Amino acid sequence: MFDERSYDRRRFLRDAAAGAAAVSTAGLAAGAPARAATTAASGAAAAGTARSGAVSFRWWGTSGWRIDIGNRTVLVDPYLSRYDTGLFKGAFNEETQLTVRPTVIDPLVDRAENILVTHTHWDHFNDVPYIAERTGGRVVGTLTAYHLGLAHGLPSGQLAPVKGGEVLDFGAYTVEVVSSLHSRNGAWSMAFPGVRVSRPPKPEKISDLPEGDTLAYQIRVDGGPSVFFMGASDFAERNLVGLAPDVAMVASAATTSTADYVPRLMAALDHPKVVVPVHWDNFETPLTNPPTVAPNDRKRLDDLIAAVRKASPRSRVLVPEYHTAYHF
Repeated sequence: MFDERSYDRRRFLRDAAAGAAAVSTAGLAAGAPARAATTAASGAAAAGTARSGAVSFRWWGTSGWRIDIGNRTVLVDPYLSRYDTGLFKGAFNEETQLTVRPTVIDPLVDRAENILVTHTHWDHFNDVPYIAERTGGRVVGTLTAYHLGLAHGLPSGQLAPVKGGEVLDFGAYTVEVVSSLHSRNGAWSMAFPGVRVSRPPKPEKISDLPEGDTLAYQIRVDGGPSVFFMGASDFAERNLVGLAPDVAMVASAATTSTADYVPRLMAALDHPKVVVPVHWDNFETPLTNPPTVAPNDRKRLDDLIAAVRKASPRSRVLVPEYHTAYHF
């Protein structure tokens, strides 16, 4: 049931925080990457620049993020190995072997308190077990993510299965879990549907990682912004009522299968002050700037920006670059 008091409280908190919040970024012009107040010279440098009291958000391609809150770090969908499956060459191979690249991951990931997983397709989950084992970070995700974590040898105590509706308090920040939906392809279906309701054999190829249900997350930093994270371009409007984030990381839609995607999303999120498009880059290329964008994805990104401008003209659009520290 809709709780009007809860909605009013959340909107008050959002509006109060937004009054003091600003994007420490120059050039928020839609259509070109914005430049942050602080730009890491390299991924390795980016991993070590957090200072007490600072809050920064760094995009790691696809829907991946590193959030540093003082000396504490939260990761969202960290996929850094970015290997070739043929997806961007028109020769997709669902038998592609899962590959983890420690030489790419280790310089970027020095720590992680929580690892938030939106869903378990390879371009979101592939590196999560390795990162969790390396850092001891807690993996928050669906029951499928839980069972896949067990299959990779992670202890159950390091895995936190959630469904949506949970509000997890970590002191300096809270994580609100939102039940969400995966996007649809041109046939109104999706790659690798399904869930894991028990521990499977250790996955070996990308098709062993199903969608596994989809979540979104909202992080509220104590004394800082509220930021909404999507990993796929669909959602249940009713589940977003009252979130009213300051910033929304919005997944670019690969098709038009989801009706009125942007107008409904902007309205459901109460027109965020800042919208950051994600999941538009070629995630099978190295994580170096400028991001590589396939021609079709460039058009989808342009279409997303135009749709945000039309549906939520007071929202600012920030097109991110890799490894760049953004402060909201």
